[in-house]
Amino acid sequence: MAVDEGRLNAFVEKFVHDIGAVMHAATVVVGDELGLYKALAEKPMTAEVLAQKTHTDVRYLREWLSAQAASGYVDYDAASERFSLNEEQAFALAQEGSPAFIPGAFQIAVAQFRAIPKMIDIFRNGRGLGWHEHDPALFHGTERFFRPAYAAHLVTEWIPALDGMEARLRAGASVADVGCGHGASTIIMAQAYPASRFTGFDYHEPSIRYATEAARRAGVSGHVRFEVAAAKDFGGKDYDLVAVFDCLHDMGDPAGAAAHVRETLRADGAWMIVEPFANDKLEDNLNPVGRVFYSASTFICTPASRSQEVGLCLGAQAGETRMRAVVERGGFSQFRRVAQTPFNLIYEARP
Repeated sequence: MAVDEGRLNAFVEKFVHDIGAVMHAATVVVGDELGLYKALAEKPMTAEVLAQKTHTDVRYLREWLSAQAASGYVDYDAASERFSLNEEQAFALAQEGSPAFIPGAFQIAVAQFRAIPKMIDIFRNGRGLGWHEHDPALFHGTERFFRPAYAAHLVTEWIPALDGMEARLRAGASVADVGCGHGASTIIMAQAYPASRFTGFDYHEPSIRYATEAARRAGVSGHVRFEVAAAKDFGGKDYDLVAVFDCLHDMGDPAGAAAHVRETLRADGAWMIVEPFANDKLEDNLNPVGRVFYSASTFICTPASRSQEVGLCLGAQAGETRMRAVVERGGFSQFRRVAQTPFNLIYEARP
């Protein structure tokens, strides 16, 4: 076998970068859980001062800080031996409500690693792995990863892009959020449109319990409720708006879910579909965003669909053409892309 030394060296360099990122991910989760980023965002500190402030062991903390500095997640001043977060690092690592907040993504990665033994089995036997069968880190990480984008774009861009829907929600409308998970999207809408009524549905009962408590803490329980139900049998009729956020591709029978959505909508209602950003062709998704979504889809989305009836397995990189086909099979006559971000595509479907 003839090996090109230059290409081998380039690949090994890529490996060093990747294995460093993989091993670094666990340190981010630890730092987030212990509040280290939030404490360090207050001011530059030595390892000793940060350890005292966070009630952690200084030797472990010094090693953690060194790893963060080597990864570019923390700045280090050699003269003073102090570590710090610059404004951009703090915005992404320490400010939970910021649109660039990233620790949740690392929680998802932790859940993927914990699923490895199960994944080895299903790769061999072709079975599915339900959302509910994953480590709880996935549920919490998913909410924390997606919530910043919803907070930044949902009310300011995505809903206004739906024909006439913003005015209807301000006046008072009926909304179903299907596959709501921990309820972040439902609560964001409820806070923005207090005259409307919102019901979040999810088949995962622990998530519904969490969402109900989150709504109470957010002060929106008066016009928000959550119920355990699947996408093909959630209750209610004559909804002005039905929304699905980053979950239609996870469903075993998305066309069946689409048909049920159509049955529950008013004649002049709208279905808002938020999906991961994807081009139609594989070769056009071979980029950093596609890498993230294909990897997540391998461990989470595709097995989730396979675990359900039909098991269509759209995957997280389904693309607009396949989503349109699913929606039209569900009986919708109108489908259009209304907005997009580097991580999401937003569609509007009408009966």
